[in-house]
Amino acid sequence: MTHAEDQLDSDERQRLDGEEAEQVDPVRPPDLNQESDRSATRLELFFDLAFVLFVARCADLLAKNETWSGAAVFAAVLTIGWWAWASTTLYANRFDTDDAVFRLITLTAMAGVVAMAASVDKLDEPTGRWFVIGYVIIRLALIAGYVRAWRHVPEARSTARLYLMGHGLGAAIWLVSLAVPAPARYVLWGVGVLADLVWPTAAARLKDAVPLHLQHLPERFGLFVILVLGESVAGVVTGLHDGEWKPAVVVTAAAAFVVAVALWWIYFDLSGGAAKRRLAAEGDHATKHGVHDFYVYVHLPLAVSLAAVAVGLEHAVLHGADDHLTAGTRWVLGIATAGYLFSAAVMQGQLGQRIRGAVIWPGAGVPLALLIALLDLSPVVTVGLFAALTVAGVLTGFLLHRSGEVRTAKV
Repeated sequence: MTHAEDQLDSDERQRLDGEEAEQVDPVRPPDLNQESDRSATRLELFFDLAFVLFVARCADLLAKNETWSGAAVFAAVLTIGWWAWASTTLYANRFDTDDAVFRLITLTAMAGVVAMAASVDKLDEPTGRWFVIGYVIIRLALIAGYVRAWRHVPEARSTARLYLMGHGLGAAIWLVSLAVPAPARYVLWGVGVLADLVWPTAAARLKDAVPLHLQHLPERFGLFVILVLGESVAGVVTGLHDGEWKPAVVVTAAAAFVVAVALWWIYFDLSGGAAKRRLAAEGDHATKHGVHDFYVYVHLPLAVSLAAVAVGLEHAVLHGADDHLTAGTRWVLGIATAGYLFSAAVMQGQLGQRIRGAVIWPGAGVPLALLIALLDLSPVVTVGLFAALTVAGVLTGFLLHRSGEVRTAKV
């Protein structure tokens, strides 16, 4: 053996020895995750795939019933799913050790999401019980996680206790709803979600509240925004395919794609960036001052609105060759776009602490989006006006940056 070959073997042995030294126990007790460079894990991205399907199924509910009652059902069901995702994310934000037990807890919750997604359009049928069972599975997975955190992380016990009370009460109410006929069953669902929300909110007010990881939090919520925005891209694809690539359909699809891109730009380069900057500035005080609570909950109307935008864009592209859009599609697209812009303006104004800039944009876009929906125009013109509005918003955001009316951090 030559000296060079001997040196290569020595280097390989050192590499293998180093890998063995870095190996960790596959079952580790949870601890508080506060490392500065933490980012989303592959398991979290895998978990999000189930919510891609859930959001798509919720969008189908609205697509089949573009009425006020259909919109109410769509918003209510998506709210339930959003809270299931958010509550799971909040647990992982604090206690993700990526060991075998944490993975099993997360994958069990993922199975619950799959059950909810598969039954979301059968809520008033016997199959609808699987929607309840799926939600309860997610709660039980979180209860198991918080029990584990309570046992192994003494400084987190007061926070974990309130989460356990909230998730336990919520799961119990949802289980009881299985024995209650509609519409009282749906009332119990709402009560269960509210019970689930109240206790975690109270946990943030504790003097010894466990802080959230404020680098990981905006990354996860930003990924959820991308997840929901993906529905708009999917809607453009579906509209093009089912609209058989007619010239007017293609033009409408191009404008719809521009709308999706501009909405992405508005969040990541403006409102979401302003919110992340505030989280970073507050640091550990974000929990005590309620900043992270506001950050979390303002994403609910934003996500619901984005999912509805996808439905409106898909139908507009599909009927791009028609003379007019139905009133239902126009108002879904208009109200959803206005809702997104309003939510983004509230986020930017409150968390970015620059009210004037938020009123200039996205705030000014809210009445304009509603005005476009009010006009009974062709699909090409209607979606073209929405594209022009949102692109103008992107340009306005650039000017707001330059003038100092908004300050952001990279999301």
